[in-house]
Amino acid sequence: MVGPSRLRFHGRSHLRAASCLVVAATLAVVVATLVAAPADDVSALSVIFGIAAIGAGIMVAGARDGLSVSAAFIVNVLAAAFLGARSAMATAVIAELTAAIRLHTRPRAVILANLPAAVVPAAAAAAVIDSISSNPSQTFQFYFAVALAAMAAITLSFAIFTITRRTFFAGWDQFGFGEFVEHLPNIGLNVLLVLAGAAITLKLGNAGIAFALTAVFTFSYMSHLLQRARHRSEQYVSLSWGVLAGLMQSLDIRDGRAARHAAAVARFSRDMAKKVGMSEQEQELAHTAGLLHDIGHFALSDRVAERGRTLTDADWVAIQRVPELGADMLKHVGLYGPVSEIILAHHERVDGRGYPKGLKEGQIPEIAKIIAVAEVYDTLTASDTYRTRMSSFEAMHELRRVAGSQLDAGYVEVLASLLSGEGVEYRHADAADFDVELNMERRVREAGAG
Repeated sequence: MVGPSRLRFHGRSHLRAASCLVVAATLAVVVATLVAAPADDVSALSVIFGIAAIGAGIMVAGARDGLSVSAAFIVNVLAAAFLGARSAMATAVIAELTAAIRLHTRPRAVILANLPAAVVPAAAAAAVIDSISSNPSQTFQFYFAVALAAMAAITLSFAIFTITRRTFFAGWDQFGFGEFVEHLPNIGLNVLLVLAGAAITLKLGNAGIAFALTAVFTFSYMSHLLQRARHRSEQYVSLSWGVLAGLMQSLDIRDGRAARHAAAVARFSRDMAKKVGMSEQEQELAHTAGLLHDIGHFALSDRVAERGRTLTDADWVAIQRVPELGADMLKHVGLYGPVSEIILAHHERVDGRGYPKGLKEGQIPEIAKIIAVAEVYDTLTASDTYRTRMSSFEAMHELRRVAGSQLDAGYVEVLASLLSGEGVEYRHADAADFDVELNMERRVREAGAG
């Protein structure tokens, strides 16, 4: 009987063999084309495409050994249409090597993945165009050949890249057909740009294609700037959340319940926001503010944070400054605006007797009201609370008792509706996990995506 591990081994072996064939086919295509094809004339158009290939490589947007975006595909297909296979392959090699230098790509990645995924499709595009319309002309047949060649080239490029990456490099097992489908709009745009470039070349000649490629490179450079901005945004968000997560973990060491409580309040707050029909952005805001609502406790002294100690008037003054301290801390790490405003107001009461500003019902942010309900409920029902633990039923009775004075009555009923029919694990969030709710990887990824 063949076990799962053996099946995976054979699958990996077959994939590795296929990848080796792809690399070998790339070398064969290069050699066969160089030997069999007549030499292309060294013309002004050749020079233009050569310079364009270098420009495409320089303006590539991407990361070392990872996915990258450039105008090389457009240059390669146009070179295939007007100059033939050898020139198309030459531009592909020039663009890939330039991009490799620009991104400091490892030679192994260039040889095993990037060059095969560029050179073979370039030669294939030339073959498709030559078989349908060998002479460039302003005819439907030629434009159809160019469009078909562009689609074939980009599909083949994706297939080769996927096979070689998944075989020779770790971390690419999830990269597959779904990514191709996701990028179909971008693929369609590239095909249209190739057709536009072909039409401009036929209509205006070398000057026209030079101008068109300049416009494409301008777009590529803007993509490069966008990619760099995303990378910086990811770094900034990673740093900010790293600091905040560290503070919460430190607070948890002192308190013993802070991280779990924050995770529970975040989860309840997000679900309540969803229950009342708030947008996904508002739901995320409620979740984030719930995670950080007690961050100001980090600024309290150990004596005030210690359980079982009788608090003095000065201690209560310090406690009532916790929302302000939390909001200020968030501002220092860059989380301005709604999050800090919500945290500042989550201890306000609808009757105006809360702190720090004594806001009344209409002045309190809606998400701050939600967090107030979630916080009180978790404090009453959690096993690590500093008071006698209540059942979910008893806690809701208490929340209804203070509804309309301390808490917003509407959101109390929203929570009651949310808890109805749920199991004990949800109603008593003893297993809530701060790291799971934080989901740092998702936050950094979404920051990069804008």
